[in-house]
Amino acid sequence: MKILKAGAAGIRKAAALIRGGGVVAFPTETVYGLGADGLDPAACARLFEIKGRPRFDPLILHECTAARARKLFSRVPGPALKLMRKFWPGPLTLVLPKARSVPDIVTAGLPTVAVRVPADPRALALIKAAGRPIAAPSANSFGRLSPTTAAHVWKQLGGGPDLILDGGGTRIGLESTIITFEGGRPVLLRAGGLPLEEIEKIAGPAAAPGKARKGRPPAPGCLKKHYAPSAGLRIIAPGGKVKAGAGAAYLAFSKKPSGKFRAVEVLSRAGNLREAAARLFSALHRLERSGAAVIYAERVPAKGLGRAIMDRLRRASA
Repeated sequence: MKILKAGAAGIRKAAALIRGGGVVAFPTETVYGLGADGLDPAACARLFEIKGRPRFDPLILHECTAARARKLFSRVPGPALKLMRKFWPGPLTLVLPKARSVPDIVTAGLPTVAVRVPADPRALALIKAAGRPIAAPSANSFGRLSPTTAAHVWKQLGGGPDLILDGGGTRIGLESTIITFEGGRPVLLRAGGLPLEEIEKIAGPAAAPGKARKGRPPAPGCLKKHYAPSAGLRIIAPGGKVKAGAGAAYLAFSKKPSGKFRAVEVLSRAGNLREAAARLFSALHRLERSGAAVIYAERVPAKGLGRAIMDRLRRASA
């Protein structure tokens, strides 16, 4: 396994590996993805094996243009087309009825498929060079902290991928927002790097999701326990009373806490939710490395990107 810079030479090498059934970790604007040929069931099976991911958890297919992405769906409702035009490329995943060409292993046997067009130019170049859609869950061990650097990928997956493309830190730092449609209305399946408020301006008010089939999440990131550090994580009110000490670490929103902790991270001293989102996983990785037994994480305002931050913290603490 090699780590190469995500430049032209590295992308050519990665694309050749994917065309040959290989698995490559690569940067997107959200988090690092673990990519394989999305139309090759054997290659997709390796994604599940490397991550330790259960086969009932579907994958997201990534394409380099909206026109190519639409071919992965059998039907696209009008409001979904509006979202494609407005937010692709970008951190939006749409879950719609799948085309026959999409393997069942990608969708976990569901009649729908999750698809997005990433905004990172290196990801787009890789997909274009590979010449096929790339199935790419986050490049981490299943259920663990998402990777926002190549070092995070190496720490969790080691020699699992055939290649890691190093593109530095990711810009958004949270996974994509996942939207489906029920009765013509948008349904939020996973909060992410595109605020729900922006989606509702285009597609109308979001409805509550219907009940998923037992053990069959409709999209990635929908399981109760996910995105978790090795330490226990407890969500607290800002400035709330906690048991400080050498065994505890602290994740603050904007103000450094009083008391002595093994490690402290502040997401945004300006109280900026976009900055906080971009720093969330990298901060949690550092707190995990401190060796603390528990991480106290402050709540953030549950609006805009704060909704996605709180989603990750709740699942990490489950």
